[in-house]
Formats: sequence, structure tokens, C-alpha cells
Amino acid sequence: MKKTTIINGIIIKEHPVYNLPTNSELSGHARKNRKAGNMAEIVFWLQVHRKLFHGLDFDRQKVIGIYIVDFYVKSLGLVVEVDGGSHNEKLDYDARRDEFLEGLGLNVFRTTDYDVLQHVDLVLGDLEDYIVKHYGNEENP
Repeated sequence: MKKTTIINGIIIKEHPVYNLPTNSELSGHARKNRKAGNMAEIVFWLQVHRKLFHGLDFDRQKVIGIYIVDFYVKSLGLVVEVDGGSHNEKLDYDARRDEFLEGLGLNVFRTTDYDVLQHVDLVLGDLEDYIVKHYGNEENP
């Protein structure tokens, strides 16, 4: 039996996106990224792996099309990106990437590595708010 996700008393509606494009040439690179990891991604992962975050199943370094996303929640069609300082120089790249992902029907939640390392509890609260806003069932009492 499938477990219903409830965040802050709100039932979360699943929104899986099927048949996402993939790129087998990036699979090895994604595997290396998972093994290497960066500190902020590891800290975030420790908070969400094994369904620790509201029973949601997160994947790390998921290949979607020509991109590798940091984290992906299949049941919601949600991408979570932990941006490092280098993303300040990649604003156009990030915008194109987000447009591609959103064009597939995915939602993208972004946070910074600084916030994860310094305030992971606040990041998780922001993620809860994002999920409730985008996936919350309006019919909740």
C-alpha cells in the first residue's frame, strides 16, 4: 500500500513525470559525481536519503536529457538543485536548464550550498513550503 505524504497537515498530491529523456553517455559522469559528492550535497543527502524527509524518495545525480540534476523526487517530478558559488557565473546556463526541465513538466527548487551548510534546517523548511505550494491538495480542510 502506498503511503500518503502529508507536510504541515497538507496532503501532497503526487505528480510523477514519465518517459523523461536520458543520455547514457552521462551515466558514468553521474556515478562519479555521486561517489565524489560535494560537502553541501552530502549534508543535504543525509537529511533526505532513505525517505527521511516526509517519506519522499530522493535520487542523487539523476540524468535528465543532457543534464545531471543534483536530486530528483520521482513521485513529485521535482528537481532539487544545490548551487555553489560558480552558479553566479552560470545564470544563463541555469535559466536554459530550468526552462528545459520545466518544459518536461518538472518543478525546480534551488538553494545554495552556503545555506545548506549553514542552515540546513531552514532549507528543509523552505523545501517543505515549496512542496506544499506546488503539490498541496487544495481540498484539505
